[in-house]
Amino acid sequence: MGVGGLLVPRIAQPLSYHHFADQRSWFGIPNLGNVASNFLFAVAGVAGLSYLNKESSRAQFIDAREKWFYCILFVGLLLTALGSSYYHIAPDNGRLVWDRLPMTLVFMPLVAAMIAERIHLSTGLWLLPILVALGIGSVLLWYFSELRGRGDLRLYAAVQVYAVLILLAALLLPPRYTHGSDLLAVAGLYVLAKICETADRQIFSFGHVLSGHTLKHLAAGCAGLCVLRMLQKRQPVLSH
Repeated sequence: MGVGGLLVPRIAQPLSYHHFADQRSWFGIPNLGNVASNFLFAVAGVAGLSYLNKESSRAQFIDAREKWFYCILFVGLLLTALGSSYYHIAPDNGRLVWDRLPMTLVFMPLVAAMIAERIHLSTGLWLLPILVALGIGSVLLWYFSELRGRGDLRLYAAVQVYAVLILLAALLLPPRYTHGSDLLAVAGLYVLAKICETADRQIFSFGHVLSGHTLKHLAAGCAGLCVLRMLQKRQPVLSH
């Protein structure tokens, strides 16, 4: 699949991507629906960081170093709220990079966390900076390819696809914690978010209340809250 991706022609970012269905301005804020719906990312990020800062959260981790995966993830959610809001006020490629960069701080630490929890802690910790760098690099590669007039989304798309596949594959491995199946809800909400994004205009046409892109933000924000709930509810598996 990875080699096959290299054989696919370059995929530039269509400028039509920035033309969202709901472009209504409220209270002087352009595209308010797509801007305000980022609040759920901020809620998940702040709530997650607050929880990890509590003394009681120590019991949820066999090794204290495992907190690093989720600290970066929740910081990524908070930065996604800011970056996505900034982008949606005046959508273009230059602003889109600040929307996508923080999202890599959500996906890649979660992948590293699953490797640490399902395969080996040291492997996950070793891969954490590499995966984060890969995610950031995929966004920067796309952005600078657009500046050269040779837009290429292939690596960025591949990183997202592989992240989801690794998370799903991790569910087949023995868990170190209970509530590991909560990842199914996270993956399901991610898929729902992508469906809503694709059906932006069709969803908005039903009553012109919420657009598909607005619902995408809400679904993805709920995925962040599901990760937090998993951490709050889980316990170490005794066999480990």
